[in-house]
Amino acid sequence: MYKYFPHKRYKHTLKFLESHISTSETILDLGIENPFTKVMKDYGYKVSNTDGEDLDEDTSTIQNSKATVVTAFEIFEHLLSPYSVLKSIKADKLVASIPMRLWFSPAYRSKTDMWDRHYHEFEDWQFDWLLKKTGWKVIATDRWTNPTKKIGIRPILRWFTPRYYIVFAERIKNTND
Repeated sequence: MYKYFPHKRYKHTLKFLESHISTSETILDLGIENPFTKVMKDYGYKVSNTDGEDLDEDTSTIQNSKATVVTAFEIFEHLLSPYSVLKSIKADKLVASIPMRLWFSPAYRSKTDMWDRHYHEFEDWQFDWLLKKTGWKVIATDRWTNPTKKIGIRPILRWFTPRYYIVFAERIKNTND
């Protein structure tokens, strides 16, 4: 359908999503509708989004959702407490991606846009631990680089160092339920 994706991560994210989630499932995508929401819908996924509420303060949309899958693409780094959001998810499946912490580059911060700030940049093992602590079992993962066409040491390192990490996780069933 798409010959060209505007971002390399769209191609990787869609391929990962297709390998783990059927188009017959319903998805709650954390965050407002965005260009990748359109990509998912164009590929046959039934997607709804949160409405732009501050998920650190209000998880009611997540808690009230009947979706079978929650997706969170580059969202958790913007939250002060991703723990609370992950605990509030009722769906049994989660597909989430994060920008990974890079040893050679400081965390991203915006001085002008309060919504575009990274409170966390995880290493893959830290994100896995967070998922485990909040009741998720990681089933599959992938990583990819984010090369740039700039000149310098850091741009060269971006050709070889994974920048994005994506997971498919399932809710751990409580045997006492």
